[in-house]
Amino acid sequence: MNKEYGHFTQSGYRITERETPRHWYNYLYNDEYITFVSQVGFGQGFAQDDMGRRIQVVDDRTVYIAEEKEFWQATGLPMQMEPETYYCEHGIGYTDIVMQYHGILSECRYFVPNEGRREYLRVRIKNNSAERRTLKVIPYYATAIDCRYTPQGYETDWAKFVQEKNCIIGTGMAAFGTKDSTRHYAYVAATEALNGFDTRHNAFIGPYGNKLLPKAMLENAGCMNSDCIAEKICLAVEHVVTLEAQEEKVLYYTIGVEKSIEDIPEYTAEQIEEQFQGMQEKYRMICDGVSIETPWDDLNHLFNDWLKYQTNMGSRWARVRHNGFRDLTSDTECLSCFDAPLAAERLCRVLSYQYNTGYAPRTFLNGAVADKNFSDNTVWLVFATYAITKELGDISFLWREVPFQNGETGSVYEHVRRSVEFLWNFTGHHGLVKIWGGDWNDCMNKAGLGGKGVSVWLSIAFVRAAKMMSQMAEWTGCPEDAKVFSGYANEMEKRIEQYGWDGDRYIYAISDEEYRIGAKECEEGSMYALPQLWSVMAGLDEEHSVTAMDTLEAELNTNMGLLVSKPPYTKPLPYIGTMTAKYPGLHENGGVYLHAAVWKLAVDAMLKRNDKIEEGLSKILPGHHEYYETCGEPYAMFNSYLGEQTGYRAGKPGQSWRTASGQWLLYSLVHYVYGLHPEFAGLKICPCLPPSWKHCSISKMFRGCRYHIHFEQRTAGACNTMEKIYVNGKEVNPKLPVKPIVGEILEIKVILANV
Repeated sequence: MNKEYGHFTQSGYRITERETPRHWYNYLYNDEYITFVSQVGFGQGFAQDDMGRRIQVVDDRTVYIAEEKEFWQATGLPMQMEPETYYCEHGIGYTDIVMQYHGILSECRYFVPNEGRREYLRVRIKNNSAERRTLKVIPYYATAIDCRYTPQGYETDWAKFVQEKNCIIGTGMAAFGTKDSTRHYAYVAATEALNGFDTRHNAFIGPYGNKLLPKAMLENAGCMNSDCIAEKICLAVEHVVTLEAQEEKVLYYTIGVEKSIEDIPEYTAEQIEEQFQGMQEKYRMICDGVSIETPWDDLNHLFNDWLKYQTNMGSRWARVRHNGFRDLTSDTECLSCFDAPLAAERLCRVLSYQYNTGYAPRTFLNGAVADKNFSDNTVWLVFATYAITKELGDISFLWREVPFQNGETGSVYEHVRRSVEFLWNFTGHHGLVKIWGGDWNDCMNKAGLGGKGVSVWLSIAFVRAAKMMSQMAEWTGCPEDAKVFSGYANEMEKRIEQYGWDGDRYIYAISDEEYRIGAKECEEGSMYALPQLWSVMAGLDEEHSVTAMDTLEAELNTNMGLLVSKPPYTKPLPYIGTMTAKYPGLHENGGVYLHAAVWKLAVDAMLKRNDKIEEGLSKILPGHHEYYETCGEPYAMFNSYLGEQTGYRAGKPGQSWRTASGQWLLYSLVHYVYGLHPEFAGLKICPCLPPSWKHCSISKMFRGCRYHIHFEQRTAGACNTMEKIYVNGKEVNPKLPVKPIVGEILEIKVILANV
């Protein structure tokens, strides 16, 4: 049985045990700055410019409280301490860590405002004892403004207290917003006059200390007022607070980076609280676009409170550690189902990094566009553009002008048209699309470097993209383009069936050396999930795609979840790449990769396999992962669960937050399980619900109209058979889209019953 470390609340998730199996994080962000914070305050924060240049302001953080010679951390460390009260509330856009120790109640709130390269800390401290107490409150930040700390490092920067700004600063040189390296200033500012500070790592932490046992706290129970020249910088500030019994005090701190000392903002406590309210209102507006109600409470909380937040983050910050082009594009497609205008804006940003040849890079980071020889980046543009245009119901979006990253400007339509043309001409063995240095499977990075290897999966995805491109050409009055793209799709499908079909499955790839990867004759890696799933999504030969899915069910669907490949590789294969060097059962090498698993929800809905949707959801959801004890955040989706071959790690999740699984779980539920398909005439309803969901509902904003849709299953096995639809009490044709009425609320009842 999984140990309970907390529970969902009306406003977020409350962690009640400090020592979770690993740090459980929350991500806080705006368009310029992102930070993450765990249940004990650990985390990092950095600013990023439009080309992915970064300044790491926060490398770690905590808050010390000291009384005479004793001190403790208000964020819950060290684990050996025994607080009288503790909980961490992770909410949308903020984290509160609440603790009481020796009768002193502290509450540390972290949040990022809607604008600016900064984060805030609010510390509320209350004396719950019966006597007067004099305390020191000391927020501490390790920083990498001057570089990460390394032994025998070459330190040349400086830091000091700036009295006129009531802040401390640490300097560093960085190319940020420009190709040239210029000086920047990380700072910690307070709304009340500081009583002490430290900017020198060796003064506060000490040459031989650490965050749990810092030299300044051991020797002085407070700051040493240290400036710093050519040593490692830290940022710590101090307030002395005297509280009568039951009295409380609230302190506010700003942590950020600016180009000059003059640019460091000076806010009052009231202004910071206003920014907190503004942040909450922003996310209420963004996340108001869709919500669900099912018999599964944990899914309701995950979807309504967190998946939209994760999707919004991904469409702006991709995988946080880098700005993946594919990741940004795909996440933006998912964003469109609850905020199409914002998705349109985000997609135009991503399009601006595309080459005018139609090719798109893997990522942009540290001031440079990095191609990394990936072949699939362009295909996602078509999917996102198609989805956003249908959500908007406005083809004028396709004529919006967007620059290419290497000069020239073209319409959105021209960007995606060139992306399809690029892939059509980017072919290797048998006229299939080249895999080059990788496709969706990043770690199949050696199969096509010679320029001949091909990806059967990407060729299938191309068919889907070409069909969508043909439709978009029809929308825009370009019948000749429509004919060309339809022809591309038909021809590529013939090649796939001739060279990619393997009797009961589609193979994954053909290497430069013409090794068939994912074929039945392979001793290892004889079956891959993605080609089978996407054969349905692309509308390939119906008999073959259904057979492929049956093979997938037999070989890849396990108690733990859907394996992405099988059997796992046990030795590195140079004609495939680094996935074969991963431990068996890890990620792409035979693990349960949740991005593929949430695509399976969409495919099962397309095939009307309701029982498989219910089964798949029960295995995907962190709160339903019942076959193995998990250790990750119940409010976030992971990239994977580790396979049985990993021994003690079996069933444990991979990384959280920085994955597309949450975004596509949301999209699969809205678009496929609930079956809300945007059409130009309105919203078409075509559900495929889990059999146990006798009653469920979804609320969606669509083109200025609020749809409240309630589903009722009146007979067993009728979870996708629509008998009747009522709109505001009036029966309508269930086969037709429901037209939106701007500013109105449509109460829709869907009766599911076997006729």
